[in-house]
Formats: sequence, C-alpha cells, structure tokens
Amino acid sequence: MMDRAVLRLILLGVFLISASSQPVKKKQNVDIYSFYINSTVTSRYATTVITSRVANTVNESQEIQFEVKIPKNAFISKFRMTIEGKIYDGVVKEKQEAQQQYSRAVSRGESAGLIKSVGRTLEDFKTSVTVAAFSKVTFELTYEELLKRRLGKYELLINAQPMQPVADFKMDVHIQEKPGISFLEVKGDLSSDDLANAIKTTRADKDAWVTFYPTRDQQTKCKSCGENGLNGDLLITYDVERPNHQGEVMVSNGYFVHYFAPSDVPRIPKNVVFIIDRSGSMNGRKIHQTRLALLKILSDLDEDDHFGLITFDSEVKTWKNELLKATKENLEIAKSFVKEIRDRGATDINAAVLAGVDMINRHPREGTASILILLTDGDPTSGETNIERIMANVKEAIGLKFPLYCLGFGYDVNFDFLTKMSLENGGVARRIYEDSDADLQLQGFYDEVAVPLLTDIQLKYTGGTNLTKTSFSLYFNGSEIVVSGQITDNSVESFTTEVIAVSKGSNVTYHETVMAKDPSDVPSENEDFMPRLWAYLTVKQILERQVLLKGQEKEDEKKEALKLSLKYQFVTSLTSMVVTKPQEDEVEVADKPKEGGEEPRPPVPGYSQHHFSLSQPGLQGQPGQPGQPIHHRVIGHGFGYGRRGKPGRQRLLITEPMLLSRPASPPADPGIHDFSDMLFSSYGQMPTILRESADAVLPTIIWLCFLLVPRVRSNRFLLPSAGQSKPLCFDVPAPQKLRLLQDSASEFSMNGQFMTRRQGFSKIAFHYKTNHHLTISTSSIRYQDGQSQVEFLWDQEPTQHNTEGVSLILRSNEMDVTMGNTRVVILLHRKSGEVFLWPAVRQQPKDVGLMGILGKAEASYEEVQGSQTLKIMDQDVKASLEDVTDYTLPSTPVIRCWLVPFQAVMQGDISDFTVTRL
Repeated sequence: MMDRAVLRLILLGVFLISASSQPVKKKQNVDIYSFYINSTVTSRYATTVITSRVANTVNESQEIQFEVKIPKNAFISKFRMTIEGKIYDGVVKEKQEAQQQYSRAVSRGESAGLIKSVGRTLEDFKTSVTVAAFSKVTFELTYEELLKRRLGKYELLINAQPMQPVADFKMDVHIQEKPGISFLEVKGDLSSDDLANAIKTTRADKDAWVTFYPTRDQQTKCKSCGENGLNGDLLITYDVERPNHQGEVMVSNGYFVHYFAPSDVPRIPKNVVFIIDRSGSMNGRKIHQTRLALLKILSDLDEDDHFGLITFDSEVKTWKNELLKATKENLEIAKSFVKEIRDRGATDINAAVLAGVDMINRHPREGTASILILLTDGDPTSGETNIERIMANVKEAIGLKFPLYCLGFGYDVNFDFLTKMSLENGGVARRIYEDSDADLQLQGFYDEVAVPLLTDIQLKYTGGTNLTKTSFSLYFNGSEIVVSGQITDNSVESFTTEVIAVSKGSNVTYHETVMAKDPSDVPSENEDFMPRLWAYLTVKQILERQVLLKGQEKEDEKKEALKLSLKYQFVTSLTSMVVTKPQEDEVEVADKPKEGGEEPRPPVPGYSQHHFSLSQPGLQGQPGQPGQPIHHRVIGHGFGYGRRGKPGRQRLLITEPMLLSRPASPPADPGIHDFSDMLFSSYGQMPTILRESADAVLPTIIWLCFLLVPRVRSNRFLLPSAGQSKPLCFDVPAPQKLRLLQDSASEFSMNGQFMTRRQGFSKIAFHYKTNHHLTISTSSIRYQDGQSQVEFLWDQEPTQHNTEGVSLILRSNEMDVTMGNTRVVILLHRKSGEVFLWPAVRQQPKDVGLMGILGKAEASYEEVQGSQTLKIMDQDVKASLEDVTDYTLPSTPVIRCWLVPFQAVMQGDISDFTVTRL
C-alpha cells in the first residue's frame, strides 16, 4: 500500500513541474469595466491619475494584473488597491528599509520590482493581485511631473493600453495657465483618423480641456489598436502667452515659482565644434546616420556662426585647424569632408575633446557663445583610458568657459561617464537611441541649442530661501529657466525677483515685483501644487548633482532629497514603494530604474508564475475537508539531495500555500536530508521559502513528490536586424561549450562555456595567432603571450595591458579585448545572487565570413502582414514577440524582439556550433 502511495506522489510531482513549464495562457475571464485617466496641469506641473476597475467574472479566484506606462521624467506618488471595500495603499520608504521588508517577505509570494524602462520616454509599472470569485478590484496610480519646454512647446505624453476594449474608457485633461494658452495641439498614435472624432478640445483664456472618449468599437479599429484594445499615446503640446519679458512669477502657500523665457533679445552668434566618434563600433547604420545629421546641421548654421569639425578613433583628425565662418563656400567644403567620414580604429575620447577645447580657446570672439558637442558610442579604448583622469583633463581645459554636450549613441556607451563629464562642464548628456530615426534625434538635439540668446544667467530672489538652481551658463531660444523656492517671511506683501545676464557682450537686467498673496494665482483645489513642484524640482536637481559631489556634501544633499521624497511620497532612486497585498501580507517593492533601463528583479528562473490546483486523498485544505483542492502558485525552487545510491542534487518545486510542516523527526531514510540541508538559489534566500504551517502534517514520504529532474535552461541571444526596429532573438540550450566567434583568416577565435542551470557564461576563452591566449572566468582573468603570463582580478583598479596586436583594458565589471581587427567586451553581471559573463562584439572585420554564434553582425527579415510570421532568407518562419534582457550592455535594458527558432537564423544545428574544449 505504501509503495502505491509513493508511486502516486512521485507521478504527481512530475505532473506539477511539467504544468508549470507551460506558457501562461491569457485570462479571458477578466472584465476591465472602467478605465479612467485624469490629468491636471497647473502652471506646467502635471498630476495624472490612472484608475482601472476590474471584475473577476468566474467562479474561482484568479490573479488580476494592472500594468500601465508612465513618463520616465515622472515620480510615482501614490498607488492604491481597493478590494471588497478594503484599501491597500503603497507606502514610500527609504530604499534600504524597503529592501529589508522585501527580503523578509520574498518567501511568502511573488515579489518583483514593479517598474522597468520601456523605450525612450516611458517606464512600465506592473503589479497583480489574486481576486476572489465574482469579486472586483480597483487600481489607482498617481504620478507627477514638471513639463519641460523644448523648441517652444510643452509636451504632455499619456499612454493608454488597458489590454482589452473597455466599455467605460475616459481620458480627461485640464490645463490651467495663468498667462493664458497661446496654442494647443493634440497628436500621437491615438489621434489618428479612426479616433479623431473621439477627441474633443475646448479652449478658454487661461484653461484648456481635452477629452478622449472612444467607443468600445473604436478601441479596436485604430492604427495601433487590435483585439486587445487601445495601444498608443496621446501627445498634447502647448505653449503659454508671454506678455512679460521678466517672466512669470507665481506665489502660493509660502512658496514661489519663476518661469523665465525671454524672447526680446537678439540671438548670439555661436562657435560650435562637433567632435565625432568614427571608431570601428560606429560602423554601418550609426556612421551613416551621423553623416546625414551633420549634413543637415551644417545647412542650418547661420552665416555669422563659426564652426569646426573633429573626427577621432585612435587618432584625432581636424577638418581645419581653426574655426571657420559658416559661409556657403565653407559649408560646401565641410559637407564634402563629412561625406567621407568612415569608421575605423579604437576610441581616444580624451585627445579628441581636448583638441576641441583647444580649437575654441585659440579663436576667442567677443559677443559670441561657444559650444562643444561630443558624439560617441563607446568607452575610451585608446590613449588615456582612465575615466577619472579624462574628466579631470577636460574640466581643467574648459575651466567653465563654455559648455560640453555629450551625445551617447546607443546602449553600448558608458552613459554615466558622459553624464558626469557634461555636468562638470555646464552641459547635459543625451542618449541617442540606435533606431531608424537616429539622425532626426541628432538634429533635434542640435535644434535645441542652435539659437543662444543669453549667457551667464544669474537669478536672485530677495526674501527667498531653499532655492533650486539659480545659475545657468546659457539660455536657448525655445527653452525655459525654472526656479522655485520658499519665502522666508510669509507676512510680506510683495516679492522681488532679479535676473542678470549677458546678451551679445552686454549686461541685461530684468526686475519683477509681485504680490506675495495673490489669491488669483492658484485655484483653491490645486493650492498644494506649489510645494510639490518645489519638492519635485529640488529632488530632481539634487539627484543630478550627486555624480559631482563627494564626502559630507554629497551625504547632506542625499539626506535632503530623501527627506523630501519621503514627505511627498515620491518614488525616486533613493526610495521604494512597498505594496502589501491581501494574500498573507505578500509584499512587492517598486523601484525607480536608472536611465538606460534597469531590468526588474527576475521571476523565479525556469518556472512560469501562475496558479494550479491539486486534489489528493488525505491532503486537507481545511480541517475536516479531506480531498479539497489546494491552490498552489510557483514561487521558488531549490535543490535537495536524492536517496542513497542516487547521488546528485535534484530540483525542488516550491509552491504557496505549502500546507506542510517540518516533520517532528528526520525521515527514517538517512539518504534524505533535513530541510536545513537544502541549497536554495531563488534570489539567494535561505530556505524560509518552505513556510511552516500547522494546517496539515503530511507523512515524511511526501518528500518524494519533489524529487524532480532538473529542467535544462537556455540562453537567449539578440541579433540586430537591418532596416527593422525590432531585432531577432533565439535560444541556445544549456549547458554547452560554444564556438562564439571565429575568423580563420586572422587566426582569431572565442569560445564560451555556459553556466550550469543558470544564466550566462562561466568562462570565455580567446585565442589569437599561435601564442596569444586569454581566459576569463567570473573570478579572474589570465593572459599568456607565449613568454609571460598576466593575471587580473575583477575588483582591482582599472588596468590596461598592450602587446603587439592585442589590447586588454579592465574597467569596472568589463574586460575590453582587442585582438587584430576584432574587439569584444566581456561584461561581468551580478544579478539576484548570480554572477555570470556575457560577450558583446563591438567591432569585427568587414567583408569576412565569420563563424560562430556571434558571427552574424545583423540579419534581414520582412514581416508578413496579419500574421506572426517573418520571411527570413525567403523562408516563412513562425515568430513571437518577446521581451529579452540585453546582457551585452551594462544597463541590461529589456528589449522587444522577434523570437525565432535557432535553425532559422543560424542556418544550422546547435551541434555545428559546439566545441569539445575551450
């Protein structure tokens, strides 16, 4: 009898793991019966509330998901769930405190980071909750942002993607601007012809209203819509009247905000030097788009501007040794030079920027504004490669005389480095996304800085304190300077502002006195917006300055930003929002991702996250109810030891609720160890994943239902696609030893060994010529050149080692390897307790047939309209859109890709790419 029971439980365990490996089918029994988006903009400060009401329409509990996209520039300030009349509010806490609460609760349910970057301008907020049969849940999310003026307009971007057509869908936007609204326009995916009559715009002197009420039928027929309903953006652009050149000052509740954007001053002729990266990694579309953008920018220069062109790889080349006037003749010669820019070589950022600084310093001109614009797509790999020394050199050379703007092309670039170098020199960094419109992005940035109007701007406020930034090097036409602060004496009746600046070499001064208690400034229902605007701007600017500060000053400012974030419940890089759910106090933590896209905390590796049920005689869901189904959800996994005579670890499936308790005494069979001997790999947590419960005590033989065969993991690779916005991706099963890249002509090869049952590579080996051998593991790096051996450690100081034809540069969590004409960066990732390697090919020989998994630089495909099918090399290939983490970049962004079979894209079997030894 016991043997039969054992057999039954073993089969049950196998069924459970098999079921959990299947893709989650989309729930069709959830009705989003109401979806409201309400956005109020008061004096450029936007507060948006998204409310989704959802019903579970079936006679069983199920998980209901809430997912929305919000602007990257926004701070989430409120999240609430209402279930059966009970309210569950998210609470913003200091990040470390929230993380401790998250760690304590991780064993009690799915606990994942809720926010991730999506594309260029949006972040994805995502959560879920289990709702009882025939019950309802209301989700409410609030976020806040200060709209920034660019090219003469403000933009309010609202995304709508409810995931199904909604009977009651409403979007309401109310804009209130004290000086009046000069123009307003509604654009975006959701303003297409199919939905145009669902949009209504109403204008008054100081107010504008935009409503968007599409019918259920309309929600399926627009250009970006389908059976899942709306999927797109509504973009509202507007500007305000500016009758007062001194700017607009508003005062409320002891706070003030000053918007300064004069247009009554002449443009200042500029001296602009373009410093263009032409290293090998810029090959292909990047260098082509750079040429297109430069040609357009040169055409837009004014004749009284002066300009210079510098290109660089491992060498620096200047078009002319001095700045030239932007005459028609000079521009035509410059365009001919631009058309001949070709990619080649390494990346000497230090020498290139210093050459640009020297060019401006040698040709000073009174009454002009000087600007340096650097465009690069990678790290410094030639000349001076130490980032700290490069920044010190550039800062000393510029001496705050003019700004440096850094444009980082793609995700390969060290964007933190560019950001810090820009801020240290009065500029900003901007990411240029590697896409079909990259040339337009480059032109768009130049347009923002094309017309300087004022330099050396200083703003002063008598009676003001706790001010945001008040000193600016340049003011450009179409932009706006915003300063906010507190008023020291609330009893004063007037408040004075003063702006001092330089216009074409002459000083200009603006004075303004306003009543400190003007009841007409702010509508009573929005009177708390002013302190929130001040806090938002203060926190934003402090966080931007953090990369420049050191020591006690850095800690003091960080504490101030944290205090404000907690007071106003902003989710920033210093805070997290803790959401406690009704399921046994399950906790989720929402973090603000860094620029570039942080991957959310991953779900449990190898398992889909969904519910399932089992019914087993003798298993009690409630006392006295034998045989009642027990609902389970996969939340973790681990390893336990097998029976005597069957060595090796075996994977365990961890579910919740686990109606189990630890046996009072160890199992009779000494081949089965106690719970405390389990080795867990789920987030690196201890075995609290197996929660104890007094609800049921099972015989010790239940252990056998968890003795499972490990599932073979796979690694997903991305392959860029020519002329397409989405890359291809494909899976390679693990464990394998793979030929990653091989160039027989130059005697170069790179092989890699996958981690066992985990993500990424444990070891990668390079071979070049007959005597150069490099082996990289997660712990150390060894290089042999036939005569000597060099060893590096990952955590040591940045190091460079060069021999003939070989360059090795060790940076933080990166080993940059150049052998001959091939350059590969090996990234060391530390994520969720796991450490692994990942290769990123940055440069490879042209017109050479390369072998290996990474041998293809890009692929070509065409989408077959109306189906999930791609045409690859004249073959129809079934594909599915998937999210994949791009480990070739330090920021590990999540990329949308077309997942296709390995054979379809690699034109061979996996056995064609395996090796017996590294």
